[in-house]
Amino acid sequence: MKKAEEILLTASGFAELEAELNDLRVNKRAENVLAIKEARDHGDLSENSEYDAARDEQARIEARIQELEYKLEHAKIIDDSDKSKVNVGCEVTILYVDENEQEKYTIVGSLEADPFENKISNESPIGSAIIGKKVGDIVSVNANGSSYDIKILAIA
Repeated sequence: MKKAEEILLTASGFAELEAELNDLRVNKRAENVLAIKEARDHGDLSENSEYDAARDEQARIEARIQELEYKLEHAKIIDDSDKSKVNVGCEVTILYVDENEQEKYTIVGSLEADPFENKISNESPIGSAIIGKKVGDIVSVNANGSSYDIKILAIA
């Protein structure tokens, strides 16, 4: 028997997915039903592009609902209360040793990763290298065939 997939999420990431699912079920479905009804009222369905578009949107909404339900059903909310070492949910300040530059990242599950907001996945090169490490540790990160060192300055 196959083990169920476990999707790591922070509490805020879980709440965002729940809110999106609720919006799809309550608002988007109802809006789509009205769009389909209005398109039907325009007559011949075989040549009705508005009807086709509304049906395509309905399929997209239902697929997204199924996807979100699966993710929420298999979600594991990360306990980020232990700040003694890096874990998913922690905000980590690191120093790129060779460049003497600091950067602050939030370590999240791969589903929540967003590099534009400095949210990096626990599966990324930096994320996987620093998981379980403590303040003051210097870690070698292997990425794209090369490596570089980073130092963990703070965990919040």
